Amino acid sequence: MTQNTVGEVFLIKTSDRHTGIRSLLSQFDLKDYSGKRTALKANFNSADRFPASTHLDTLGALVKGLKEVGTRDLTLAERSGMGDTRRVLEQMGVFDLSEKLGFKVVVLDEIDKEGWMKIDRDGTHWLRGFYISKVFLEADKVVQTCCLKAHRFGGHFTMSLKNSVGLVAKKVPGGLYNYMWELHGSPYQRRMISEINKFYDVDLVVMDAIKAFVNKGPELGDVVEPNLLLASRDRIAIDADGVAILRSYGSTKDIMNGKIFELEQIKRAAELGIGVKSASDIELIPLNDKSRETADKINDVLKSKG
Repeated sequence: MTQNTVGEVFLIKTSDRHTGIRSLLSQFDLKDYSGKRTALKANFNSADRFPASTHLDTLGALVKGLKEVGTRDLTLAERSGMGDTRRVLEQMGVFDLSEKLGFKVVVLDEIDKEGWMKIDRDGTHWLRGFYISKVFLEADKVVQTCCLKAHRFGGHFTMSLKNSVGLVAKKVPGGLYNYMWELHGSPYQRRMISEINKFYDVDLVVMDAIKAFVNKGPELGDVVEPNLLLASRDRIAIDADGVAILRSYGSTKDIMNGKIFELEQIKRAAELGIGVKSASDIELIPLNDKSRETADKINDVLKSKG
């Protein structure tokens, strides 16, 4: 895992996902994606509408952007935590979009044991280790798109780090052990979430924060409208900015209290070298005039409570 010295996070204030995501992608040199097998992880934990789940316009804009630079064998792989994955993807229109735009969809609940890689428990808080989908381990590039939400079931917040839970097996074929029961019943849940991220690389994260849940979550909550899209190569940096955004609106006590880099998900991820180690390592880059005031507010939160 390569540790970043500076975590660049690009920010644009807009409600237009197509032009906003195009602007974000233009900040990255995507020539290296040409001809590469690319795995895509979205947020389809349930069949609840955005901001509970990835907005279909966000997924479509991201797929179009990746295909324009010549990415090969673009595959979205998903495991829903609330509901049947195939049914969730059907209800959310993902299969229809895949036929329209020409990308593959893999329902992770339906793959055989050979499609999973066992990660040993050594150095983690997982009692038996866990299994990661080989879709993400064997891809040349991994792209993730997440939402901005509080999480009332022990995660405290769910952004890019927490989104990685959806590429871990609930059960492996032929096995009885439920890894999600362990995760959600453990006092170490937030550390375990971060530990998943140590074992696979992410090349790009796009966060759709046009709307957000400031409490409850992940499938419901009080909604605010930051009208923001963010992108980064650094999962810690973009999640820290996400926490700062939630704090600027007022959120749950678990999100509001203490230093951002002392929150367990972020602290453990930083210990593992997944991304930046402190708020001072984050460079937030606004892409239009409307974004500058918001960027200043986020930076103020990071400076005072990072």
